[in-house]
Amino acid sequence: MSARDIADVQVTAPALVSLRAVGKTFPSGLVALADYDLDVRDGEILTLLGPSGCGKSTVLRLIAGLASPTAGAINWSAPQVKNNIGVVFQDATLLPWASVFDNVFLPLRLKGVSREAASRRIEEALAHVGLLNFSRALPRELSGGMRMRCAIARALVTRPTLMMMDEPFAALDEVTRFKLNDDLLALKRRFGATIVFVTHSVFEAAYLSTRIVVMSRRAGRLIDDIEIDPAIPRDDDYRSSKTFADVCRRASQALRVSIEEATP
Repeated sequence: MSARDIADVQVTAPALVSLRAVGKTFPSGLVALADYDLDVRDGEILTLLGPSGCGKSTVLRLIAGLASPTAGAINWSAPQVKNNIGVVFQDATLLPWASVFDNVFLPLRLKGVSREAASRRIEEALAHVGLLNFSRALPRELSGGMRMRCAIARALVTRPTLMMMDEPFAALDEVTRFKLNDDLLALKRRFGATIVFVTHSVFEAAYLSTRIVVMSRRAGRLIDDIEIDPAIPRDDDYRSSKTFADVCRRASQALRVSIEEATP
């Protein structure tokens, strides 16, 4: 595998957001992060990989503004980036009484946009995830994959600069997960948002990412930072390629170190 395909970290784009010496300690005394540094670079798909409890979701929530650090600083390249973030969780978190259309409308409605003014943008978002013909359906009428597509459309409708995705496909079957991985990459090409993706899956990380950060359970210590050439087509041939196998091997080795560190 060439250095072009997978390499040590090289700065290739400016950081949209930087975490510097960030710490997060919960009221119970649990230390989730300590002295943590991370740059999220413009245009990348950055995946945070690590065992349960290593602080992956905490990092995501801090960047998304859903939690505040107890130490350190989070620095943004521009205020408009900080105020233009989409978030997708493992649970689609749809309003059960609202239609697909109204669930996607929600973030625009909270911004004060009228239903009439938002209609075209909502329809475009639904069309991009293949749900335009299901706009009147309720969440209970959708499959798990369709509910997640709706959650992604809801995040996309504000046209975010930065998308935060916390294990969005973890509860889905493998076939649906593969399909949504491909759909996410297609949406990335279309909209260009920077993506921070949290997963436990080495294979998902190796397929989606242009960069993988492997974290230790010890307060989020960095084990490895793996760059993957973004120009490599992500398709079935990639999944069976030597590059993919080598990325998986390196990520798996780093993950093994992370797990061993957490073992008493």
